[in-house]
Amino acid sequence: MEVGQYSCPSVDYSLCGHDLVPDLIHRQGNSMPSPAFHAPDTVEGAVALLSGDPTARPLSGGTDLIVQMRSGRIAPSAVVDLKRIASLSGVRREGDAFVIGAATPCTALKNDADLCAAWPGVVEAANLIGSVQVRNRATMAGNLCNASPAADSVPALVAAGASCVVAGPAGMREVAVQDIPVSPGRTSLASGEFVVEFRLPVRGTRAADAYLRSIPRTEMDIAVVGVGANIELDADGTCTAASIALGAVAPTVVLVEAAGAALVGTRLEDDALASMVEAVTAACAPIDDKRGTVAYRKAMAGVLAKRTVQIAAQRAGAKA
Repeated sequence: MEVGQYSCPSVDYSLCGHDLVPDLIHRQGNSMPSPAFHAPDTVEGAVALLSGDPTARPLSGGTDLIVQMRSGRIAPSAVVDLKRIASLSGVRREGDAFVIGAATPCTALKNDADLCAAWPGVVEAANLIGSVQVRNRATMAGNLCNASPAADSVPALVAAGASCVVAGPAGMREVAVQDIPVSPGRTSLASGEFVVEFRLPVRGTRAADAYLRSIPRTEMDIAVVGVGANIELDADGTCTAASIALGAVAPTVVLVEAAGAALVGTRLEDDALASMVEAVTAACAPIDDKRGTVAYRKAMAGVLAKRTVQIAAQRAGAKA
């Protein structure tokens, strides 16, 4: 199978607990480097390790990191496992926000009923990454910081208006998810920084989201196009807020403000949906590659955007 654009070894990551990760790293033989392995139990300890070694890499799930090390793309001198930091695992409520720890496996998101009810699209998107075995270790933080234009969880998070808390030598800062990736494989994170958690608002009634993607195979494939939609309706079914985000059609995820604006104030009639699709198509800047042409990606972005909006709106209306 593949993770991102790199071949993945036949490793069952669901079996890799804290103590098995260093063993996995060191028993790969000559096919990959043997970095030092650290497992701090505080955010401060992780910051100190990462900021003290510019080549050190954080590990939240490892499903991208290990693959990149095996491929020779990166050769860190140290790996800093974040999973022993208690606050980085699990989903919790803090005031008017859902907080998702950066080391929380994608499959664990499905165990929180309130999160699934409020943000079904985010949970669905996270659970399209790789296989079940991969998702048992993979995290949304790793999916985001891998900075692939085709990352599944990122369009859903951007459409949701999610933010993430970043820790580093200068302290903590909150950043919009859409501001983390800056180009394929590159993020805005400074040396020594890493994502600590994601924050999503607690939602009221008549608001919901959805995520859809197009892939060549039925599963375990990379999105040719991905679309996240977040819709809010009033008591009469009129759209009061809408966000549409696209993946795999540009170097980074695209939040199409014109597409959301085309829906606000409407009851999502055909004319409104057509205007939204037009805005989505205009916002696409894809490339031709072996997985899809420019023409296909533009056309499919419009098709998926319409379907995703309709699913989100149906869910929002069902909450009334």
